[in-house]
Order: sequence, then structure tokens, then C-alpha cells
Amino acid sequence: MKPMNNLSVHELTDVDKERWDTFVQRCPDATFFHRAGWKRVIEEVFGHRCWFLFAEREGNIEGVLPLSQIKSRLFGNTLISLPFCVYGGVAASSIESREILTKAAVDMAESFGVDALEMRNIEQHQPSWEQKNLYVTFRKEIDPDPEVNMKNIPRKQRAMVRKGIKADLSADWDENSDRFYDAYSRSVHALGTPVFSRRLFSTLLDEFGDNCRILTVSREKKTISSVLSFYFRDEVLPYYGGGSSEARALKANDFMYWELMSRSAEDGIRIFDFGRSKEGAGSYSFKKNWGFEPRPLHYEYHLVNADTVPEVNPNNPKYQLFINLWRKLPLSVTQWLGPHIVKNLG
Repeated sequence: MKPMNNLSVHELTDVDKERWDTFVQRCPDATFFHRAGWKRVIEEVFGHRCWFLFAEREGNIEGVLPLSQIKSRLFGNTLISLPFCVYGGVAASSIESREILTKAAVDMAESFGVDALEMRNIEQHQPSWEQKNLYVTFRKEIDPDPEVNMKNIPRKQRAMVRKGIKADLSADWDENSDRFYDAYSRSVHALGTPVFSRRLFSTLLDEFGDNCRILTVSREKKTISSVLSFYFRDEVLPYYGGGSSEARALKANDFMYWELMSRSAEDGIRIFDFGRSKEGAGSYSFKKNWGFEPRPLHYEYHLVNADTVPEVNPNNPKYQLFINLWRKLPLSVTQWLGPHIVKNLG
């Protein structure tokens, strides 16, 4: 792209990864999902081409924009920042860098002839674009003192946590994703959603190291529930999780998130990011019960060949038959077939 006021756009290479991540670590707009490692994850695990763009002036990065294209006969053709991630869009330290990266993305979307360009922003940046008001996020400060955090949980939910604590459960960090995958795949199957591959989770652990950890809850050596979390600056983001059929009765998920919150607080983490939910969904109610307040997410769309915003989500009525049928399939079949389907959902 033609330079603007000495500002130019470049595509990420291996040489640039360290300074890209240094910028992301320091930029207030950036999230864990702006990290350079997502390029490897999306390209190697899902097979989608990525373009990680950065704006540079006089050798200094002023903005980053991770992009990936998902092209599917069933689910459409979209350029997204960033698929499989709840946050994305431009992270920039100047208005000029935000503008030049946004223009670069629009130009790419139009040259590729996609249905739409999707930016998954926490804050609204393009009010003139089409909007999707489907998702909210839940973020809350946590205190260094576990007793303060316990008191900040509303009474009914606090009772659920205490029941979990009394249920003879134990929580341990796992070095691999074996126990996690068992709990996660069973939960996803029950929801009627295709499961991700084992390779995704092993790649996440390998790529992000200590910034990606798994906490597993067990009882008498039997896996009950498990959660994979990301760590970014002073935040913890429980991102993928699940549990066995016994988890609800034992209040294992309540115990698990309390353990994660307590351990994070002890480690100096100050923000607990409960992640994205659809309004009205079960996860939405669960997070509100913990005293977290929903915050709208601004998913913004520049339409190219589409007339309306793409609706690739479980709320779309045309996917309900598939969801109901999926729940009836054997778990082993869903573990084999799911990754081939979910890679195109984003």
C-alpha cells in the first residue's frame, strides 16, 4: 500500500513476530487474540490463509490487524478479524494507523470478492458499517483477597460454589490436553455443536506456553470438568471448557471457576474475563449469576457481495435441524467428524 505520512502497511513475517507481540503487549486496544501466534494456529490447525498486517512509521509499529479468510460452500466467504477468537479488529496507537489498516482490509475484501469483512471489536469504530448486536462479553476486576472475591459473588451463586468446595473435588494443572479434551468434547456434543480437533488444543499449549494453561477438576481420579485459559497482561480468560454428566450435580463448574479465580488472584491477575456469550443463552445467565455485568461487543461488517450480515451462529433457524441431529450421534463419531465441520464456522 502507498505510504501515508510516512506510515506504511506490511505483512507479518517471522522476523517481525517479536516486535509485533511487544506492540500488542503495550497497546491498550490489543487483546490476547492480536498475538502473532494465532497466525500459526489458524493456518496449521484450520488450514485458512492469514494476513497479519501492521502499520509502521520510521521503524516503529503503530497498529496491527490480524485477518483470515474462511471460504466455505456451506457457510459463505468472509474475511474476519479474527475467526475462532472473540475479539479482533485493529489495535492501534494512532488514528492514522487505524485508518490505513482499515482501508487495507476493505481493499483486500473487495479484491477477494468476499461476502463481507468482519471486525470483532470490543469498542465501536465504524458506526456507518453494518452491525451485529448478538454477543456480549463479561469482564470484572478481582481482588487479591479470596474472601473479598467470595463476598462479591451474589448469594445464590456463592452457595453453589460452597457446595462444589464441599463435594470432595480437587483441581490440578495439566501439562497436556488429554483430560481436558474428554470433558470438553462431551459438553460440546450435548450442546449439538461440532467439536474442535485435539490438535487445536495441543497447538495452543505449544504456541502460547505459560500464557495458556489447563485446570482440571476431578473426583476420586475421575475427570469431572476442565477449562483451558489464556493469560494476557493482568487478565485471565477462561476460553474453552466442559464437564461430564456428573458436573452439574457436583457443582464442579462452579468450583472450577472459583479455583481459577482464586489462583489467578494469588498470581497477581486483576481482570477475570468470562468471555463472549449470546444474550439469553445459558452461559449468559451463568455469568450474570456470578455478578458479572454484560458489555456489548461491536461486531462490524463491511458488506461486499452480501446484502445482509452473515448469520453463522446457532441462533440461525436453518441450523436447528443439524444441531438436533448432531446431539443424537455417538460421541466417537462427533469427535471424528466435528473438526472437519467446525473449521469453517470461525
